Amino acid sequence: MENKRPLILVSNDDGIMAKGISELIKFLRPLGEIVVMAPDAPRSGSGCALTVTQPVHYQLLKKDVGLTVYKCSGTPADCIKLARNQILDREPDLVVGGINHGDNSATNVHYSGTMGVVIEGCLNGIPSIGFSICDHAPGADFDAAGPYVRKIAAMVLEKGLPSLTCLNVNFPNTPELKGVKICEQAKGHWSGEWQACPRRDDTNYYWLTGEFIDHEPENEKNDHWALANGYVAITPTVVDMTAYHFMDELKSWEL
Repeated sequence: MENKRPLILVSNDDGIMAKGISELIKFLRPLGEIVVMAPDAPRSGSGCALTVTQPVHYQLLKKDVGLTVYKCSGTPADCIKLARNQILDREPDLVVGGINHGDNSATNVHYSGTMGVVIEGCLNGIPSIGFSICDHAPGADFDAAGPYVRKIAAMVLEKGLPSLTCLNVNFPNTPELKGVKICEQAKGHWSGEWQACPRRDDTNYYWLTGEFIDHEPENEKNDHWALANGYVAITPTVVDMTAYHFMDELKSWEL
């Protein structure tokens, strides 16, 4: 019986032309057969959104030994659904999102299209990892992240992940990483989230912006602290959002 190489499905939310996904492909190629299905344009902030009001189209861009690349008109989550159901002849051994330009620590995990990729894989029982870096620049330097990306992915391929659990991995913007910290998600909120569009006379036009306020800035266990102090932050993330600790009290309400 043929011993097939691991099948790795890759997507992102910055779009197929982003440097981050090109670097991710380069780092992962030694680990298995790579299939890329990524949005044809940026879809940042799309979370787990799906396209339901129009058809989704995909196009083959490249086919080499061990690497096949497609672009898709849909969202990051659409990309994973489409690849799994229409392109691949078997389930992926690993789903990977990124490398995102901009971090997805703390509450960003809920908004991130990169993590939408990961959550879609996780919900379907596939070990899934999201990678992001704290640098929004189109030409961001991913070199320091490369060895960590490859090692983390290799370990997940070897060991797997628990059911309904994925990994959210964030890199600080520094060429000298201090190592890895296994983190909890930072608790906080965004403040000053809208800025008036300066190119319009109508004051009802705004750009999304804002500043993240960490509620526990001295908590060395959280991902925000790890990134601020030069560490790679790995946050194990669950997609079961049930508040089990509140169920008994809710039953006592006699609804």
